[in-house]
Amino acid sequence: MSGDTEISAGSGIQVIARAASILRALEARPAGLSLAEIAREVGLARSTVQRIVGALAAEDFVAEAQPGRGARVGPGLARIAASLGSSSVELVRPHLRALSEEVGETVDLSVLSGGSAVFVDQIPGRHRLIALSAVGERFPLHCTANGKAMLACFAQQDTAALIDKSVIAHPSHRLADRAKLLKEIEAVRRRHLAHDLGEHDVGISALGVATLDCFGRPIAVSIPVPTLRFAKRRDQLAKALVGFRKKLRAIVGS
Repeated sequence: MSGDTEISAGSGIQVIARAASILRALEARPAGLSLAEIAREVGLARSTVQRIVGALAAEDFVAEAQPGRGARVGPGLARIAASLGSSSVELVRPHLRALSEEVGETVDLSVLSGGSAVFVDQIPGRHRLIALSAVGERFPLHCTANGKAMLACFAQQDTAALIDKSVIAHPSHRLADRAKLLKEIEAVRRRHLAHDLGEHDVGISALGVATLDCFGRPIAVSIPVPTLRFAKRRDQLAKALVGFRKKLRAIVGS
């Protein structure tokens, strides 16, 4: 009986490890992967992947990427991730609201997940024309203000690895010039302010700052603004956001 129990426990651990490898593969590809692609990524038989993906889907940890085609990370995992960061979100939210009131623009809070910046909170601006994104949406690191600000939180070697992850996770956003990006991130390390001048979305520009929380995880605040209004307000928004970074560091414990 004891031997059977040990075999069963070992099999269970193996299944958990395989499920974790599948979820990591999907984390790196927000758009999802087919079962065959997952099998190649993790080195398992397609039939094994199908069984594990089915079990993960039953728990809402995996969802259908496209009707009848493949899988992506599901809302169940997003809820768990949100609960882990909920304390920081609750602490920061009143200050985000105050910043939005001060500048009159949308203010976003995001965290790092794989090769993506994930929005965890947002305060809409009060202008008629504003920039909005859904909470839980994933954005590239290499062409967004919040993403670049997060990249600047890391040493050069780690930054390079995260850029690679971002490019793989967001193939629709090509990296035009790696050397230029690395130089830009070096400037962000000095000035603590990152820019997105219409790189991610045409017609939307943004500023971003980031710091590490008490666990060493990057957390970013960004202000996206329609580009037509951005040029006139850039200096004012930059001053407000750099000042807010000092407050953010105190709030999250870095």
